Amino acid sequence: MADDQAAPASLLAPFHGKAPPAPAWFDAAIAQSPERSTISVEGATIELLTWGEVGKPGLLFLHGNGAHADWWSFIAPFFAKDWRVAAISWSGMGGSDWREAYSAELFASEIFAAVEAAGLEAGGVKPIVVGHSFGGFPTLYCAARHPERLRGAIMVDSSIQPPHKRWKGPPPRSGQGMRAYPTLEEALTRFRLAPPQPCENLYIADFIARRSLKAVEDGWTWKFDPDLWHNFRMPDLGALLPEIACPAALMWGERSNLMHVETLDYMLAQMPEDVLLLPIPDADHHVMIDQPLAFVAGLRGLLAAWA
Repeated sequence: MADDQAAPASLLAPFHGKAPPAPAWFDAAIAQSPERSTISVEGATIELLTWGEVGKPGLLFLHGNGAHADWWSFIAPFFAKDWRVAAISWSGMGGSDWREAYSAELFASEIFAAVEAAGLEAGGVKPIVVGHSFGGFPTLYCAARHPERLRGAIMVDSSIQPPHKRWKGPPPRSGQGMRAYPTLEEALTRFRLAPPQPCENLYIADFIARRSLKAVEDGWTWKFDPDLWHNFRMPDLGALLPEIACPAALMWGERSNLMHVETLDYMLAQMPEDVLLLPIPDADHHVMIDQPLAFVAGLRGLLAAWA
């Protein structure tokens, strides 16, 4: 995600607005451009990206807080040969409309509207949903409350803390308005990953950052709704863990500062025993940025288990 506060320049500052060099696999992946469209869900226009042929099994990618559908544009092409793949930008994020209020029910509606619009069930099988970080929370909600509509649900570094460490209010960064930067170059220097972590693959950070910004009258600003967390409603996520009723998996970065031993022990104790577990070595919270090819390989293995 991006930072709209006056944080010290970091990550992309040394490149002065130019894109860092990228490896051949990345250039080949993003060259497989998605079909871009929008769908209307409960009064909001939702950004939808799709790859692959309609009629193949459906795979839906869901991004994290403050992010957008293009966080998957260098991952989805690896699956487009065998899957009908889609990604959305949640309402309040990316190229989707902002709402006056947000809820688990609304995000679930966005998931299933995308499934229908992208033709993810056209092949006669239910879709598999992959949610990173915050995106894993609506994924969990659907796995517990709408399991009959999913073939599988995969949460990627979606941290659910024990009750005594549970989130007590909106993040301190929210509700502060959205700062505009006079140039794209300056805006790019303000991009960071949240929670903070090292980033070796700066070509991915640059790709994501450029698509996290929009032009406004005063220059450039971030696309996400800064008031989202003040107008947000989600049931107790810990209570949903034992209610998972479709095939499910948990992936996480072995270095993630959100998936400490205490957190993992709590989540594993609450989830059904048949949930598949896949730690990704040498990865922090943003697994698909830290180890993109290992993420692809790990996800292929999980999908093969449900073939």
